[in-house]
Amino acid sequence: MAKQLQAIRGMNDILPEQTPTWRYLEDKVRALLTAYCYREIRTPTVESSAVFSRGIGAGTDIVEKEMYTFQDRNGDSLSLRPEATAGCVRAGIEHGLLFNQVQRLWTMGPMFRHERPQKGRYRQFHQVSVEAFGMKGPDIDAELILLTARLWKELGLASHVTLELNTLGTLEARQKYRTDLVAYLSRFEAELDEDSRRRLTINPLRILDSKDENTRKIVADAPVLQDYLDEESKEHFDGLCQRLQDAGINYKVNPRLVRGLDYYSRTVFEWVTDSLGAQGTVCAGGRYDALVELLGGKATPAVGFAMGLERLVLMLESLDLVPAPVSQSVDVALVSMGAGEKLMPLVEQIRDSWPELRMLVDCSGGGFKGQMKRADRSGAHYALIIGHDELDAGVITVKSLRDDTPQSQVAVAELVDYLKTRIQE
Repeated sequence: MAKQLQAIRGMNDILPEQTPTWRYLEDKVRALLTAYCYREIRTPTVESSAVFSRGIGAGTDIVEKEMYTFQDRNGDSLSLRPEATAGCVRAGIEHGLLFNQVQRLWTMGPMFRHERPQKGRYRQFHQVSVEAFGMKGPDIDAELILLTARLWKELGLASHVTLELNTLGTLEARQKYRTDLVAYLSRFEAELDEDSRRRLTINPLRILDSKDENTRKIVADAPVLQDYLDEESKEHFDGLCQRLQDAGINYKVNPRLVRGLDYYSRTVFEWVTDSLGAQGTVCAGGRYDALVELLGGKATPAVGFAMGLERLVLMLESLDLVPAPVSQSVDVALVSMGAGEKLMPLVEQIRDSWPELRMLVDCSGGGFKGQMKRADRSGAHYALIIGHDELDAGVITVKSLRDDTPQSQVAVAELVDYLKTRIQE
């Protein structure tokens, strides 16, 4: 007997009873981004692997261990996208959208990383990614953070998330800091956890947010990046903090916040929550002023963020913040008694007159009693009964399935008006 096929581990089905919550969240996000004048861009799920190895950084965990990478039939190395920013930048360069232009863009869809599946984190997961190009001052950094703060308020999550901020300075300042950080950590190399020892030579800043307790004790006395910042980066960060204070946004400066991707510079931020158990990040981003040039374009200031939809859905559900969905019940169920080939043209005529009518047509065949039982189980308010006699007379029998109202014969031309007076829209 053949083994039953199942979804790949970490790639989950979203079932019909779950999709209303997803639609609610997605609709909120779309409406808010539209109000802030961000435009949607849709990029391929598969990109050249170089988009991510050059953009994200060859030494990052994503590129080293988590990307789904394969050779196509032409021998080219391709990867399923692990995040959206690098692909968005590639598209912007390719189609001439970025240089000397201001762009506010967003995209939504599945991403892929081969990591250990856990609550709210899967191998196929869904992100909203928001990107702003051509603006170098702190105003656009503040706008993105204020946008996310407004989303939390609209979703009822504002009291369940905390904003953490940091600045990474310029690439040059960070390189000097990296040299001194490696020199310090190398003195304790034998005491670092395995991941941190590996990162020491390829991505040492990631050691700063290690979850290993012993490593965290070592990091506590490490050099602090803020001591290496250039004046312009300090002014940028101070300007951002002032704008957030003026807007009434609470935040915490976290000097160990570095983010896991090489392309970040200056502002980085995370919205974190403990409503899912251990503290987790639900939204994160920052500036990536060097990325456009790194991927072959002309130098363009840029900033953005990404948020995982799975974790937000979990929060909404666990905190009981999902409103009752718009009714998806059936308004009317159509029962056919030998109407044959004349049935479907009549059904479409009714739909033309009232496109929003939720009408279930029994296409299963079988006898009248069976069809009526299925109509009742569907939750429909009324059964529309059509047979040869009704067709010849130009009428439809309307039978209430929820009360004892006597059934009526209604002219086809008057059916929609008749139903509208009886069905709550």
